[in-house]
Amino acid sequence: MSPTRIDVLTRWAANACGLDPAAVMLAPAGGDASFRRYFRLTLPGGETRIVMDAPPYQEDSAPFVTIGRRLRAAGLPVPVIHQADLDAGFLLLEDLGDRPLQEEYQDAAHAVSATREALTLVARLQNATDPSALPAFDEALLRRELALFPEWCLGRWLELAPPTTFDALCDDLVAKALAQPVVSVHRDFDAMNLMRHDKRLYMIDFQDAVAGPLAYDPISILCGRYWRFTPAEFDALAGDFYHHARRDGRLGASTSEADFLVHCRALAAQRSLKVLGIFCRLTLRDDKSGYLARLPHFLDHLEDSLAALPHHAAFARWVATTLRPTITARLEQSS
Repeated sequence: MSPTRIDVLTRWAANACGLDPAAVMLAPAGGDASFRRYFRLTLPGGETRIVMDAPPYQEDSAPFVTIGRRLRAAGLPVPVIHQADLDAGFLLLEDLGDRPLQEEYQDAAHAVSATREALTLVARLQNATDPSALPAFDEALLRRELALFPEWCLGRWLELAPPTTFDALCDDLVAKALAQPVVSVHRDFDAMNLMRHDKRLYMIDFQDAVAGPLAYDPISILCGRYWRFTPAEFDALAGDFYHHARRDGRLGASTSEADFLVHCRALAAQRSLKVLGIFCRLTLRDDKSGYLARLPHFLDHLEDSLAALPHHAAFARWVATTLRPTITARLEQSS
């Protein structure tokens, strides 16, 4: 009988740590929306490591290794990559524990405090790294992300046609994104990808980093899957980030705070539409459960964002009168 992949992974991890494979036990450690799997390995002295299994025919781990080492060299808090076998898709990582940032979202005050800390980390990322080595978050990529919504959410799940106003909305969202300064963008800077370890915040899942809009990571944490800030809280947190970016020189004086907040809301609408599409794709194509239940939360984010973009009032009405009732009914049917 040929060895299973977990057997091969166990032998690789044992060899990487200088251990007898018979003495190695890998315990599951967290989940992922991708095809990656994570395990915790306990060393004889009690120290632990995370073993990542990323099948190369499904996941390319080279960007994770390259970007991770570059971020660490820049002094940013990311896990140490102890060993990597890209051909096999096996990685041995520093163990950052089991405390993702969303565990601190106990109430509004804690959510605001935790998010301020996260936004400070975004500023560090933007100040410490050169985006030129990253893939461009260009018009083509922005539009591919937006296309996920009509294809997977509307077409394949709801069998609903997009409104005639959708193309104009996409044009405007893309234009506003491309008008921003280009910085290093984590691209999924949500609370689930920020780990509390030794009282510091660490970034994980940075393999999809790109060179893109300055406001993208801020809106990822402000409009993430675990909290919905009030408009006043959103504006205050985004406004603080704006003033920090002005002081650091990441944002020029020609951009007013009001314009920056509009750009934030436009990016939030773009990302919400993308997430609605991705969650449906994860359900329909990848047979991953639990994502459809999160659609109303991102629908809330989308409506909050559109409320700050009054020139797209017609699309906002379609969301309220057609999209939301259709999603609600479809969820009730599938429950």
